[in-house]
Amino acid sequence: MISWKNLDTLAVYDSFMALKGKVDLAAVMAGKSGAERVAAYNVPMPEGFTYNFAAKAVDDEVLSVLRELADEHRLVEKYEAMYNGDIINTGEKRLVLHQLCRGQLGKDVFADGVNKREFYMAQQAKADAFARKVHAGEIVNGNGEKFTTVVQIGIGGSDLGPRALYLALENWAKQNKTLKMQARFISNVDPDDAAAVLMSVDIPHTLFIVVTKSGTTLETLTNETFVRNALKEAGVDPSKHMLAVTSATSPMASSPDYLEAFFMDNYIGGRYSSSSCVGGVILSLAFGPEIFARLMQGAHEGDKTAANPDIMQNSALLDALIGVYERNVLGYESTAVLPYSQALNRFPAHLQQLDMESNGKSVNRYGEPVNYVTGPIIFGEPGTNGQHSFYQLLHQGKTIVPMQFIGYKENQCGMDQEIKGSTSQAKLCANAVAQIMAFACGKEDEDPNKAFAGGRPSSLIFGRQLTPESLGVLLAHYETKIMFQGFIWNINSFDQEGVQLGKVLATRVLAHETEDALKAYADFFEI
Repeated sequence: MISWKNLDTLAVYDSFMALKGKVDLAAVMAGKSGAERVAAYNVPMPEGFTYNFAAKAVDDEVLSVLRELADEHRLVEKYEAMYNGDIINTGEKRLVLHQLCRGQLGKDVFADGVNKREFYMAQQAKADAFARKVHAGEIVNGNGEKFTTVVQIGIGGSDLGPRALYLALENWAKQNKTLKMQARFISNVDPDDAAAVLMSVDIPHTLFIVVTKSGTTLETLTNETFVRNALKEAGVDPSKHMLAVTSATSPMASSPDYLEAFFMDNYIGGRYSSSSCVGGVILSLAFGPEIFARLMQGAHEGDKTAANPDIMQNSALLDALIGVYERNVLGYESTAVLPYSQALNRFPAHLQQLDMESNGKSVNRYGEPVNYVTGPIIFGEPGTNGQHSFYQLLHQGKTIVPMQFIGYKENQCGMDQEIKGSTSQAKLCANAVAQIMAFACGKEDEDPNKAFAGGRPSSLIFGRQLTPESLGVLLAHYETKIMFQGFIWNINSFDQEGVQLGKVLATRVLAHETEDALKAYADFFEI
């Protein structure tokens, strides 16, 4: 029987908290010792990735305590319990099964009398077959013409993950001649969002996917109506252009208003749903089912790696442990995700939701207050753009922000130019390397305005190229890292009650049911 304990009740807790100030990062990263760390502090990942943590404020003593923490907390066993079908989402008394969409790690999992792996595979097979028919011209618009564009209507996890994955592979797909359809996304209830997308697509040649598990999400249904009206104004039948991704029990499941419906369930939370039909339908239509399958294979390889109890062979587990060490021992409040790849320009936004919606909690799995801080604030932008934006604060501000760099040896498009003795890709990689060392080591200067204290920790995930498989590995790494951190803090990473209160109050405002400060604010907007 696995025991779920708060972090501060572990036997190793005092040793863990005593690690503060043990490592002078600027000193150990300077000179020969820094070179030795870069060579030694690496964890292999699938698809040729490496997780390098040389520029983190850790040493062998810190690693030893982190191993003790992982072992005492039985983190890998908790992960195994999750993929074997234990009720891990204690707030909603649900299983957590997103990883079953991309491969079987343990035993068969049954829920509601159904083999869930078979259920998820059947839905993806349905999405695959539908996509192939669209690409072959067997499913066409009312004029017998092929669809050229697909638009996803959803919010939160129904938008951020699939959008980030699509943008990450769009140029790769163009270069490899596997882009089947352009994809666009509508998420914000702000009418300017839907209007901008509708003005950018050829409506009679566009499929629209409405994604809402319950079939009642206010923002999504509002945007769906917006789109339906636009289809009618374009002289086409909305039911021939609209798909549903929903639960089998929602009002959308068997509605004649949709050309086809694909199902998800309550065992996959929105921010973890890119591997389900939430991501599978649009990515299969955009790139082809084979490419989505490659993405899922990469994610499955990442999932398998996360089951390794050796922290030096399990990048997600080590990344999680170091992150908790930085949050709870060193007191760092934020983490910056810095991909040196323009294709990952929306990946930090996806991770922002994935992490902050999962681990932004102040009570444990049983609803009891915890006596320590939990999830960090996540933000980020691609390099080198971020260097000319918020890096100033990261380098010389009073607040130390740990960073996670992501970089690749090669770009996706094969279009590189040699300018002033080096290529554009070399310049990009050189900037990443320079920033890691500048943050770690700093620089002394007689002019205080030009002095850099250093001691700013970072890690690096480095690979050859951003491909479907390597993107899947990256997705799985962060999903399992965040899950491991939730286990360490003994919180439930799989519900999001903090999202609900604002929705309830918004409904009251629209129904004019309030006479308090809500109405006073509503009056500003003339609602």
